[in-house]
Formats: sequence, structure tokens, C-alpha cells
Amino acid sequence: MSKNTKKVFDIPFSVLDLSPIAVGSTPADAFRHTLELAQLAEKLGYKRYWLAEHHNMPFIASSATSVVIGHVAAGTSKIRVGSGGIMLPNHAPLVIAEQFGTLESLYPGRIDLGIGRAPGTDQLTARALRRDLRSTGDDFPEQLAELRSYFNPDLAPGNQHVKAVPGEGLNIPIWLLGSSGFSAKLAGELGLPFAFAGHFSPRNTLPALELYRRAFKPSEVLDKPYAMVGLNIIAAETDKQARRLATTLQQQFLNLRRGNEAPLQPPVDDISEVASKYEMEALQEQLSSSIVGSPQTVKQKLQKFLEESQADEIMAIAQVFDQKARLYSYEILAEITTSGS
Repeated sequence: MSKNTKKVFDIPFSVLDLSPIAVGSTPADAFRHTLELAQLAEKLGYKRYWLAEHHNMPFIASSATSVVIGHVAAGTSKIRVGSGGIMLPNHAPLVIAEQFGTLESLYPGRIDLGIGRAPGTDQLTARALRRDLRSTGDDFPEQLAELRSYFNPDLAPGNQHVKAVPGEGLNIPIWLLGSSGFSAKLAGELGLPFAFAGHFSPRNTLPALELYRRAFKPSEVLDKPYAMVGLNIIAAETDKQARRLATTLQQQFLNLRRGNEAPLQPPVDDISEVASKYEMEALQEQLSSSIVGSPQTVKQKLQKFLEESQADEIMAIAQVFDQKARLYSYEILAEITTSGS
């Protein structure tokens, strides 16, 4: 595929939400804000709205991901709703099949099941989730095969007597998520859609997409590769305003690096005043793919990223402290990506 073939208004854009908990607020506030954003995203024409599974993180409320997906799906009517993702090693595949079979039965034709193999937390919390750590992610291909067989028994290796009710026979799109090459290669070999976590693993984005496309084999699901990339996208009226909003995201990563898992922090005027030189370099590397700025700046950076990645879809995440500013960021992005000018 030659470059310069895709424009920002040629591909779908979607939303990734962690139901962020801002300092001074509660998970209940986060869930209200999530639904408000989902309803706006539907109105603005975003394709899908995904929620991510994380645990023991004071700034993320979407730990019971399937429950929050139901909350969003019940409050919207058209937009696809799903997981970005469910961390399969934390769960029995049958439980996930039943949960998503239930969601698809309640909201037919609107549910996506994005699957990852990371724990989505620290090792101590992973032990609390799983009771033991025998499921390390190494058996992820087997877990995935078992999960898929509950929806389609024809994929089971032998006579499968356990049925997912609801779940069996339902057509729920399964995506593989990744931040490195493992899931990229597996998604390609299985002919499944692939979503890459470019918002926190920018260095691996292009190599993983190349590996996915190189490994891709046509399947009943897809006849050609389909790659979506998650990006931090924060837009405001000016570059200066957007950069200030983005200091909330920068502080989040700083706190994670420092082992200080605090709620989402308000923006600051100058991030270098609260970060060391070494931390500034680490932030620059980890958030290098972030697209922050005015409408013109965001459009230019998005176009450059599309030319480099040839992504089929972009999933935007905006970790912004103020809810009104977060909503406005997605409004700006929608205007950029629906205008052919």
C-alpha cells in the first residue's frame, strides 16, 4: 500500500475510556462522566466506545469492565460498545463468554470483545484476582481458543459439553489487543482484527503493525488485515491550552513511575516544575506518539501518523482532568475527522 492514501476523514475514529477518577471526585462521578462522554461520542459519529480493565488503580474506575459496558450500552442506542480490553488471564474463558453473551443478547449487534494477555495491574493484585499465578499469559493462545469455542463450538478440538448460555451461536467480534509483537503475530495468524496500544507503547507501534500485516492469514472473520491504534489525543482551541491539559496525563505517568498511584491530577502550567530532567526524558519517550494541540496541529499530526502507520481506525483517549474540557477535546477531534477540507 502506498503512503498518502489515507486521510483523517477517510477512516473511523473511536473512543477509549478508563472512567478516570479525578482527585476530589468518586467512582460514581466517573461513571456519570463516562456515560456523558459516550452519549456525546454517539452524537458526534464515533464508531465505537471501549472501556479498559485495570485493577488497584485509584485513577481508573472501569475495573468491572463488563458491568460498565452494560451501563454505557444501556445509555446509548447506536454506537458499538466493548472492551479495550478484557485481560483474559484474570478470568475463566467461560465467564467472559457468558458475560459478553449476555451483553450481546441485551444489545444485539453493538458489542465488541477486545482481549489482552497482560494482568492490567501489579503482581500482588493479580494474585488476588486469580488466587494463584499459574495463569501467567503464556497459555493465552489456549485460553483464547477456548473462549472462541464457546461462541462457536465448531472451533472446539473435541466434543465440548460445556455451553456458554447465553453466548453460544452469537456473533461477537473478538479483537486482540497488544503493546508488543506477541498479540500482533497471533492476531495475524488467526485472521482477527488487531488493536495496538500506541498510547503507552509508541516505540513498538509501527513494528507491531508490520508484524501483524506480515503474519495475516485470511479467515472467516477477515479477508484482509484490520488494525486499530490507540492514541492519546488532546485538543483545545490553542496549542498552549492543549499542552496545559496534557499535563494531567503527564502527571499520571509520573505518579506511576514513582509508585504513587493517585487520582487524576489537575493540570499545571509547567510540567518541568514537577518533574526531574530524567523524568522529562522518560515522559517524552513514553508519550512520544501523543497528539496534543489546536485543531490545526492535531490534524497535521494525525495525518502524519496515518501516513506512517496506515492504520485502519484510530481510538482516541483523552485523560483530561476537567470533564467539560474532555468533552470539548472530542468535539474538536470529531470536527477534524469529519471535515474533508
